[in-house]
Amino acid sequence: MDKIHKNLNYANLMKTEWGNQFDSLQKGELKKGLEKGLDVSFYANPNFDWQQMAEIREGLEANLAVSIYAKECFDCEQMEEIKIGLKDGIDVYQYARSELDCIQMDEIRLGLMNRLDISIYNNDNFFSSQMRELRLGLEENLDVSIYANPDFTWEQMREIREGLEEELDVLKYAKPKYKVKKMRRIRSNLQLDKSFEKIRKQ
Repeated sequence: MDKIHKNLNYANLMKTEWGNQFDSLQKGELKKGLEKGLDVSFYANPNFDWQQMAEIREGLEANLAVSIYAKECFDCEQMEEIKIGLKDGIDVYQYARSELDCIQMDEIRLGLMNRLDISIYNNDNFFSSQMRELRLGLEENLDVSIYANPDFTWEQMREIREGLEEELDVLKYAKPKYKVKKMRRIRSNLQLDKSFEKIRKQ
């Protein structure tokens, strides 16, 4: 915001040529910020929609480092994920990248919250659903390196993750070329073999 506007009240400010850049919803967010004495220069940008402005305003109200996400490259949902991470005190720089959608950001944030080694799935090549399968595996202390491959669909990853949870020899079916149905069939056979082995040992 230009210095000449600093001493103007909201009503007069909105009557200026500068104020005419904003629609009514954007003006509403500026008004809320000015009334609370916030530095609205962080979001006084007509290229931000009102929802982006709201995320930045809420961050300012919480005394967060909004400069990390007050950028046009982030949509309001991405901004929210970064804002939540800042509130939780985690290293948001691990996922504050516009290449990640908000759901991918959420998976990385959840991993950080649980103190997981997110480096194995903090990769733009993984869809959020694949990230989720890797995060769930890490939470169970599984060797997710076996399926940390973007060539696997999330359904294939799930079959491998569940096989690892059951302590099966998943290497027999952890192959991207195998369709989910084939993986499930092999996993079922491995479950049966394991059950028969237990019976024989009794």
